[in-house]
Amino acid sequence: MSSASPSIAELIADQALALDVNAIPSAVRTRIEELLIDVVGLCVAARNTDYIRAVIAGVDSGGPATAIGHKTTYAPETAAMINGCAAHGEDFDDTFEGGPVHSSAVIMPAVLAACERFGCDGKAAFKGMVVGVEMLCRLSMVIPKAIHKAGFHPTSVLGAMAATLAVCTTMGLNRKQTVDALGIAGSMASGIIEYLADGAWSKRLHAGWAAKIGIQAARFGQQGFLGPRTVFEGTHGFYYAFARNAGGDYSVLTEGFGTKWYTDVITFKPYATGTMNQPYVDCALRLRQRGIKAEDVVSILCETAEGYVHRLWDPLPSKHRPANDYAAKFSAPFNIAVAFVTGGAGLAAFTEQTVRDERILALSSKVQYVVDPNNPYPRVYTGHVRMTLKDGSVVEERQGHIRGGAQEPLTRAEIEDKFRLNAKFGVWDDAQIAAFLQTVPRFFAARVELAVLRG
Repeated sequence: MSSASPSIAELIADQALALDVNAIPSAVRTRIEELLIDVVGLCVAARNTDYIRAVIAGVDSGGPATAIGHKTTYAPETAAMINGCAAHGEDFDDTFEGGPVHSSAVIMPAVLAACERFGCDGKAAFKGMVVGVEMLCRLSMVIPKAIHKAGFHPTSVLGAMAATLAVCTTMGLNRKQTVDALGIAGSMASGIIEYLADGAWSKRLHAGWAAKIGIQAARFGQQGFLGPRTVFEGTHGFYYAFARNAGGDYSVLTEGFGTKWYTDVITFKPYATGTMNQPYVDCALRLRQRGIKAEDVVSILCETAEGYVHRLWDPLPSKHRPANDYAAKFSAPFNIAVAFVTGGAGLAAFTEQTVRDERILALSSKVQYVVDPNNPYPRVYTGHVRMTLKDGSVVEERQGHIRGGAQEPLTRAEIEDKFRLNAKFGVWDDAQIAAFLQTVPRFFAARVELAVLRG
């Protein structure tokens, strides 16, 4: 590419700058409101967890920005990190199936903290959130599955770039500042998936770290620090580094931007577990409803996608008996078993008690898998559970989509109910819950004010 040709970073900066906030469809505005509701509830749910306590103990307080559910305020980069970690910490946040990536846990914390620091109004916040969420979805489709295969977490590395674009848009930076910021973010992005080995907490940091990068890179770009303009497609650029290939389909980043909305098909999770587990949980729950007892099950066989195997299925012995409650969220056998035995897969299903429950583990150990070469992942996520019982009979459930996604979306009432349950789990009272929900219809109409979310 010659220096006269616009780079990918320049093209996406141009389209972000050109987006008319008044022309954004009402359905997208509704979706952004729903993502905001979901994120706030998740942050409150996680506020008293040991991992959030560890994060807070490891940073300095003082600054203008809100850590949701906490009285203490922080520097914007720090608040964004805390909120992103909390929003993603229980793996209960939204998912874009084409990626997969978790958008709101990165974008909302970054934009909210930037607004508090720089006094941006609701209109600027809304535009930044729209641009960031949409771009994170699109970035995940440039080279599908390749980033995961290379050992990186797409939400983390792609999130750093999308958060940077979102914050630049919110702050009203110009083309040159935005391109520099994106170039800088490419050198800051990180996030390996070795947490899969033993249920370590590092994945919980990824969304927050990406949000933090978004603010810091935007601030450096604002001040004229130079970043490579070919950060995405360059010979030694972002996709070469994280996907082992710089030759992806970059047209998906620009085609239909502002008219075709991937934001519309983002999935809200019904269960507090990994995205790809969700349809398997639904299948297990339907089998439970038939009155089958766990002790009557001889074996379980599940069809799965090749792309699921290294995250949900292998090594199978450690998936049968997860190392801890967090590792359990990335075990398809445990998810099937805990849902079948307990009747759910909410926050209470993934605890140190459940991962030591021998009845659950006994059923989990009976789960095996076979790869279906025709599985449509990552375009859609599917589930399948086939049980062989002691009497020789076989019972089976299939699900061809993830509930909460485009084919079976959650209603606004269901999303608000999820928020209430999460907020109550985090020990917010009814008054605090109502106070926040009352702000949502006017949240983007004036200066962003988050005092209602403190404490």
